[in-house]
Amino acid sequence: MNNMYQHIRKGVLLASLFLISNLNGSEFILNSGSLIDQRAYEKINSIGDEAKAKLGTSIYLDVKGDNGIDPELPIKDRIALMKQKENELILKVKQDLNGTKPFVVLTIALDQQYANILMSDDLASVVDKDSVLDEYVIPLLAAKDKNLLSSKVSAASLNGYAQIADVIAEHKQISLLSSIGSEGKTASTIWKVFMYTLVVAGIILYFIIIMREKKIKAKSNE
Repeated sequence: MNNMYQHIRKGVLLASLFLISNLNGSEFILNSGSLIDQRAYEKINSIGDEAKAKLGTSIYLDVKGDNGIDPELPIKDRIALMKQKENELILKVKQDLNGTKPFVVLTIALDQQYANILMSDDLASVVDKDSVLDEYVIPLLAAKDKNLLSSKVSAASLNGYAQIADVIAEHKQISLLSSIGSEGKTASTIWKVFMYTLVVAGIILYFIIIMREKKIKAKSNE
């Protein structure tokens, strides 16, 4: 009986180690900060595999809860340190690729409220990083809702990663089966509409309050 329990425990341990190695062994997710859920993790790998095979481009994701830079430092110092970390990340990617293929890295550091897209020079005119970040990544990270942090990070990471692949695919006139298409844009658009609605509602409420105060003053003067 004891031998049977030992075999069961050994099997469970091996299965757990296999799962952990798979989660930590992604070719395209350099860091996940333990914030990428399983479904997003698998989808990102699927897109990464197809992008590498069809587009000849390696797309990476680097997510950290804290990249070690003190958010309280003067902005000039923070920018210098961030640039240093970006250069180290680019160097690592180039070494892994032996400098042979185009690459893109979507990098996020939550505590530093930082997101950027790094890429090889040959893609600088193809991927508009400001457009991808502003429309597909930052809105989901900044959304103040009841979703878990991991859900927001997973959605933002997948959204941005997929859009990068789609932009390169469109440039090369190649179709990606793993593309999430307009879903990423829809999520971003919904968030923007929600925020604009809040702003408009706030303006309307402000004018209502002003008008009420004027009526109250008018009556008190009478």
